[in-house]
Amino acid sequence: MPSPSVIDQIDLATIEQQLGRLPRGLVRVAWRCADGHPGVVVTEPRLPDGTPFPTLYYLTCPLAVAGASTLEAQGVMTEMTARLADDEPLAEQYRQAHESYLAERRALGVVPEIDHVSAGGMPTRVKCLHVLVAHALAAGPGVNPLGDEAVAKLRDFPFGQCLGER
Repeated sequence: MPSPSVIDQIDLATIEQQLGRLPRGLVRVAWRCADGHPGVVVTEPRLPDGTPFPTLYYLTCPLAVAGASTLEAQGVMTEMTARLADDEPLAEQYRQAHESYLAERRALGVVPEIDHVSAGGMPTRVKCLHVLVAHALAAGPGVNPLGDEAVAKLRDFPFGQCLGER
């Protein structure tokens, strides 16, 4: 897992502003933009109210969220899912990303209801680029191939400025 990054009161206020609501189940900041603002947070696998929450890495940066939404609207998820059916090496890397995601979440606690469910459609399809982008940013390049592709596409959006030298 990435090294921990404490969530201080400034981060908490920033994340609340980014989301437009009070965040729940925060563990730490997993990725920060080039300016140091939180961009991806780690959430508990079970929220404080007891709800299972499969999304370990949650994208908070508004520019990244908007960019991922635009890519989804452009049909990127459908194209990526089709490639998974035709490209066995890509499908295997994506399955490995799924297993990595599960292991990272289990390190925070096992929640039986979601134990074998990762997020974003992994391991067989792409249903949420926001999750894949968050995973790729938090885990670093080479862990989630489709998340890495989506991050690369986001370089052409305003979010590109947040990536810095990544």
